[in-house]
Amino acid sequence: MQSLKFVVLFLLLGFVAGATNAQIEVQLKFSRLQYIAYEPLLATVSITNRAGRDIDLHDDGGERWFGFEITGRDGQSVPADSSQKMEPLRIETGRTVTQKINLADLYSIQDFGNYHVRAHVYFSDLGRYFYSQTKVVEVTDARPIWKQSVGIPADSGAGGDSRTYSLLTNRFADHTSLYVRVEDEHRNTVYATYSLGHIIAFDEPHAEIDRENKLHVLHCSAPRAWSYAIIGLNGQLLSHSTLLETKSRPHFGRFDAIRCLVLCGNSTRRHRVSPNTL
Repeated sequence: MQSLKFVVLFLLLGFVAGATNAQIEVQLKFSRLQYIAYEPLLATVSITNRAGRDIDLHDDGGERWFGFEITGRDGQSVPADSSQKMEPLRIETGRTVTQKINLADLYSIQDFGNYHVRAHVYFSDLGRYFYSQTKVVEVTDARPIWKQSVGIPADSGAGGDSRTYSLLTNRFADHTSLYVRVEDEHRNTVYATYSLGHIIAFDEPHAEIDRENKLHVLHCSAPRAWSYAIIGLNGQLLSHSTLLETKSRPHFGRFDAIRCLVLCGNSTRRHRVSPNTL
């Protein structure tokens, strides 16, 4: 009889512990496992309220209610940007809240290598943390294929004396992506690194600088489909559209008298994001 009581007590304690552990469920996902240095590294975090009542998540007693634990090479912890804060969050019972967070804005994770990442939520009502599973992401660099430095026009509103545009490619398991990077090499500042989409190997991308020193990139993204992007001096994507080839391939033309670029070739345009500023 006494042994039966111990079994019942053990099961009861296990049930209570399980209920406590289930108060908040945290899930962490990444869209892929490999990222290019300095590109946005988006983490998708889902927080589910299993407490059986509405809960309020907020900083308390010096503990931040939300954050990440990231370790790099040799198990070294990567510190967070202390100036970043998360607004308090209220979650109704049984509901799930999902947020996308760019880890590259919060943590210095530009060095090449693997990073172990897990998200945590601090629930002040219980005075304890709830954790997601740990995910591993790799930060690497892409293969440079084109590079050009330009000066800063006086009326551009961009700081510094120069910018360097770079085009890079990276091969993933099922495709190759074309990347653009904009930086001030003299100040060791990277303004932006991001993908311009898939690129197929039979044709190199075409890059031109216009009279305002903006970068224009034209590359083949699929058979008979071309991607056309305009990038600003601070790395902003000013325009991104798709050109469908009809009779001939699109290409850049130039009127040297006014240093103006035009797109030539028989093609139709679709998915136009913003006006062409050529």
